[in-house]
Amino acid sequence: MAAAESYPEELRYHEEHDWARIEGDEALLGITWFAADSLGELVHFEPPEAGSSVTKDQSYGEVESVKAVSDVIAPLSGEVLEVNRQVVDAPETVNEEPYGNGWLVRIRLTDPGEADALLDAGAYRQLLASQ
Repeated sequence: MAAAESYPEELRYHEEHDWARIEGDEALLGITWFAADSLGELVHFEPPEAGSSVTKDQSYGEVESVKAVSDVIAPLSGEVLEVNRQVVDAPETVNEEPYGNGWLVRIRLTDPGEADALLDAGAYRQLLASQ
């Protein structure tokens, strides 16, 4: 079952519909409810390798749904510490819990200042309203 629309206040958002939960010098990354809803039920997640680098505003993996294949855009730069194996094995977890068990990767930030350019929940909702 798909999650209800939400954009948690504690997260930071990228205009390409990705989110970051920043915890010290690490962050969990995922796609927003809007992205998951637009794609429909996810059937595949092609993650980066642990130990690889992700770069802000660049693709670091792909999600595939019954509708389309889409790049996942990194909201922040860093080293991939962990890939969420639950999403690799059951991609629909993203549709069910985009901000909970549906996170995609955990990274160690290489430039924590990049977070200043991300949107807060209110600004992200304004972005969606203008599209």
